[in-house]
Amino acid sequence: MEIINSQPSVFTDNAAESRRVKRSPLPVVVLISGRGSNLRALIHSQQQQNPPNIEIRAVISNRPDAAGLQFAREQGVPTTVVDHTEFPDRISYDHELIREIDQHQPQLIVLAGFMRILSADFVHHYHGRLLNIHPSLLPRFRGLDTHQQALDTSAREHGASVHYVTEELDGGPVLIQARVPVLDGDDADTLASRVLTEEHKLYPEAIRLIADGRVKMVDDTLLFDQTPMNEPLELGNYS
Repeated sequence: MEIINSQPSVFTDNAAESRRVKRSPLPVVVLISGRGSNLRALIHSQQQQNPPNIEIRAVISNRPDAAGLQFAREQGVPTTVVDHTEFPDRISYDHELIREIDQHQPQLIVLAGFMRILSADFVHHYHGRLLNIHPSLLPRFRGLDTHQQALDTSAREHGASVHYVTEELDGGPVLIQARVPVLDGDDADTLASRVLTEEHKLYPEAIRLIADGRVKMVDDTLLFDQTPMNEPLELGNYS
């Protein structure tokens, strides 16, 4: 009689194992300054997950008139304003912002159009937990006006990158990117619109990978399924 060993193998695929682990929703705080289009994409993505893989505990803005605040309230997400104009300098503002964020005990802080230069104290406090999206294929076109930069250099490809924040401007480890072609006749506005469409897919996917434990930063090294990443993931080009 054939005997079949019903014991599971001790060798498991890291990616499959990550997906099997039952996790609590990742607590997140989102920082915005304006309309919050990436915040909207993130909330809509969360609403489609059953069960949700993240819990947005608060949306915080430095501007009381930020349109994204109203949308967050309509979705039942708590909101707070820490108005930068009420503080004498960047350091005192960032310390108050840290105090407000830490009340919500987030494991990830998501910058979604937060138009502030962050102090070294702030970045160090959230080392390995601070995420940003940038409208270019980093390390190309850091800083502002990235779409015009792409056009001015006759780039044939453009896109967006999600990266961990470090003290270096747009210089932290990049975990995932989305690409778009630069078309004949593009101007900065048409190119920006096409990139923004990809951003709204890219940011929720990046956060999903972190929430599922597939991407993490350990000692300044990015890991994907426990393996060091030599280059960013490409949206949709992984299993």
